Order: sequence, then C-alpha cells, then structure tokens
Amino acid sequence: MKLFFGAKPKTTPKDAIVKMRENVLMLEKREMFLQTRIDNELKAAKLNATKNKRAALAALKRKKQFESEVEKIAGARLTLETQMLAIESANINLETMNAMRTGADAMKAIHKDLNIDKVDSTMEDIREQMDLANEVSEAISQPNLLGDAHDEDELNAELEMLEQEELDSQLLNAEQPPVHAPRVSQSEPATVTANKHQSISQEEEDELEELRASMAI
Repeated sequence: MKLFFGAKPKTTPKDAIVKMRENVLMLEKREMFLQTRIDNELKAAKLNATKNKRAALAALKRKKQFESEVEKIAGARLTLETQMLAIESANINLETMNAMRTGADAMKAIHKDLNIDKVDSTMEDIREQMDLANEVSEAISQPNLLGDAHDEDELNAELEMLEQEELDSQLLNAEQPPVHAPRVSQSEPATVTANKHQSISQEEEDELEELRASMAI
C-alpha cells in the first residue's frame, strides 16, 4: 500500500487533540443514550415487579448490561481526557523548548562575530575618538587659529596709554575757567537775540578784515 499511497502523514499534537475531543464527545452522547435505556429498564422492572417477575428480571438484566457499558465508557472517557491533558502539556513544553531554542540560536548568531576582545577594542576606539573630538573642539574654540590673538603686554600698555590720555584731558579741562554763555533775557524775543548774534558776528568779520588790510594780507 505504501508503494501506491506513500507514507502516512505525521499526526501533529493539534490533530491528535482534536481527534480525541471528538471521541470524548461521541462517548458522552453514547453514555447519555445508555443512561436513558437504564432509566427505562428500571421503570419496566418496577412496573413488572409484582405483575410479571420474568419481565422484571429481564429488565434488570438489561439494566445491568447497560450500566456495565456505561462504566466502560466512563473509563474510556477518563483515559482519553487524561491522555489529551498529557498531550496538551507535552505540546506546551515542546513549543516552549522551540522558543528557547530559537532564542539560543539568535544569541549564537549575535555572538558569532562578537567576543570580549572585540568589545574592548571597540570601546577603546570609542574613547580615542571621544578624546580626539574634545581636542578638536578645544582647538577650534581658541582665538589663535583666527589670527585675532594679541600680545597681552602690548594690550595692557595700550590700555594704560588710553587711561593716561583720559586723565590728562580731565586735568586740562579742570584748569580752564568755565566759559559762561551770554544770558538771554526772558523778555527778549527770539528774533532780537538772533539779530544780536548776527551783529556780533558781522563786527568780528569787519575787525578781521581791517586786521588783514593793515597787515597787507
């Protein structure tokens, strides 16, 4: 038969559990049917107990047979349920082991090209690169690279010179008497004040011209 139909397909745990549940359901239906027959035979035995003893005994005999069959069915059900529970537990263990094996294979694949020496080497490279990055940052932040750095002594000397000039200027201003601007009367209109300034300017200009003429400039 194998030559024509090939090897019998392998039964999976799931298929086995489904098949066993179907058998348990069938046994339950059979048990319910027999229990109905037992109840009917018991009624017949009671009914014929005083009227027809032979019929009552026959009913009790059939009742015993049905009860014996029910016991066998109950035993079969218990066996199937126990086996089904064992298969379910074994299947869970199998799935758990497969998951653990998959995890172990994944870890092997990850650690295939990874060892402590490579980890140490990688960490050392990272530290070197971080040190280099810090050195580059410090170098870039120095103003000397941009040509803006000056000698500190030269800057201090220039600052002292500016301070001395400022002090000299303040002393010179302190020695000169204050120049008071001509007071303008509050009662004089603004136009009169302007005309006075214009007359003074004209007089100064005339005096300057006379001086030039006298000096033959």
